[in-house]
Amino acid sequence: MKKTNSWKIVRFQEPSEDDDVLEIDSSAESLFPEYVMKEWTSSTFEELFMAEEWQDITDQLLKKKVLESTDPNALRPTWGQEVTVKMQCVLEDRTVVEKDSKLVFVIGEGDVNQALEECVISMRKGEITLLLADSQYAYGLLGEPDIPAWAPLLYQLQLLDIREKPDPLTLPITDRIRIGNQKRERGNFHFQREEYCLAARAYCTALNVLTTRCRSGGGVKAEEEEVQDYRVKCLNNLATAQLKLEQCEEALRTSRDVLTLEPNNVKALFRTGKLLSDKGEYKEAMEVLKKALKLEPATKAIHAELSKLLKRQSGGKETQEWRAKPAELLGDNIAPFLIPSKKKPSAISWKFLFGALVVALGSLVTSVILTARN
Repeated sequence: MKKTNSWKIVRFQEPSEDDDVLEIDSSAESLFPEYVMKEWTSSTFEELFMAEEWQDITDQLLKKKVLESTDPNALRPTWGQEVTVKMQCVLEDRTVVEKDSKLVFVIGEGDVNQALEECVISMRKGEITLLLADSQYAYGLLGEPDIPAWAPLLYQLQLLDIREKPDPLTLPITDRIRIGNQKRERGNFHFQREEYCLAARAYCTALNVLTTRCRSGGGVKAEEEEVQDYRVKCLNNLATAQLKLEQCEEALRTSRDVLTLEPNNVKALFRTGKLLSDKGEYKEAMEVLKKALKLEPATKAIHAELSKLLKRQSGGKETQEWRAKPAELLGDNIAPFLIPSKKKPSAISWKFLFGALVVALGSLVTSVILTARN
C-alpha cells in the first residue's frame, strides 16, 4: 500500500507529541490490522458501489459497511457535538492520503469533509465501519495536492468518543487563539476552493472562539490585544467572503466591526468606502476613502475608487479626474488632487476658411476686371 505525507485534517484539540511521532513512524501500517479484507485491499470502487451489503447513508454516492457493531443502545453523536475518530483513507489504487489515530472535530463546523461528518453521525460509539464516498462528498473538482479531481475515497473509521463541545469561555486564552486560528485556516482552505458559504461559516465559528470574555470575568491586557489582532484578520476574511456571496449589507457591517477594533485598518476602510459609494452614500464614502488614501497614498485601488466616486457625484460626467500625487504632499484637503480634465483646443472652422477664400477670390476677380477696362 502506497503512502503520502499529507494529512489535511484540522484538529480541534492540540495533538500530543507522542501522537505525532506515532503517526509519522507508522504511516505505512494499517490502523486496523485485524480488518484487512478484500474491500480494503483490492476491490474496485465500482464493485463496492454496486455491492448489496453496503448501506446508503444519504444516497447511493455515500455508502458504509459496518465491520464491527456495538451495543444497539450505545450513544450516537448529534450535530454540534465533539467526537474523536480513528481513521485512514485511500484512493482506488490504495494510496494512503489521510490517516489519524485520534482525529477530533465538531460535527457541523466544517472541520472535515462532508463524507466524514455524514458517516460519523450515523455511527454508534465503538463502531468500526468502511465508508465509500463519491468525490462530491469529498474534494470534488479541485481535489487536493495528493487527491486527483473527482476522486472517490475509501475510509476505515472507528468512533472512539462523543462529548459536548467545550465552551470557549471556559478555555484558556491560548487554547482559544489556537482553536480560532485553526477554524480561520479552515475558512481560508474553503475560500481558496471558492466554497464561500463554507468559508464564511468557518470564519464565524472562529470569531465565536476568539474572545477574551470569561465566565469569571476579567482578562489580561496582553492577551486581549493578541485576540483582537486575530479577530481583525478573521473579520476581514469574513467580509471578503460575504462580498463573494454578494451579501453587501453583511459585508458593510463586518467591515465596520473591523474599524471599531482597528480604526486605521486600510483594508476595512477601502471596503467600507467602496460599499458606501455603491449604496449612494457619497459623503460618508468620500470621508472614509480620504482616510484610507491618507494612510496609503500609493495604493492605486483607492485612487481608482475615488475617481469612480467623483464621477458618480457629478452624475456620471467626467468633469474631474483623480490623479495620484506624491505621498509627502497629501494632507486633509483633497482639492489639490482634483485636476480638471483637459479639453482639446477647438479647431478653426472649415466654414470660416471657405468664406475667407471666397472673399479673396472675389477681390481678385474685381481687380482683374477693373484693370481690363482701364
